[in-house]
Amino acid sequence: MSTYLEKLGILSQMISFAKADKEIKDSEYDFLLGVAKQLEVDKETFDSLFLKKVDKVLLKSEAERILQFHRLVLLMNVDQEQHLVEIEQLHNIGLGFGLPQAAIEQVLTVMHKYPNKVVPPAVLINIFKAYNN
Repeated sequence: MSTYLEKLGILSQMISFAKADKEIKDSEYDFLLGVAKQLEVDKETFDSLFLKKVDKVLLKSEAERILQFHRLVLLMNVDQEQHLVEIEQLHNIGLGFGLPQAAIEQVLTVMHKYPNKVVPPAVLINIFKAYNN
């Protein structure tokens, strides 16, 4: 698993992404706090990330990058709204992770087929596997 600094970087990236539409809704904050708890980052440290930026981290494995992309897709949809700026930013983040453009686009398309636009992890993994073969 990631180091503590990598975990802070993951959360910082997610917080920055949540701010793309200029506000963080309660549902987004709650989702982010849940991720922080999963990553074993205490609430005080988590809250401090809203005020300061942590250095970007490069996630080493493709699996970690896909997991972070999935978290960001879930975060984008937690408030039941998708703004063009969020979709564009998510697309660019995925490309920055070195993920296949066609896989990113497929995820952003198929999410509309699922309740609350929550793409099941197995579906997401299969999409990326298809583009790696």
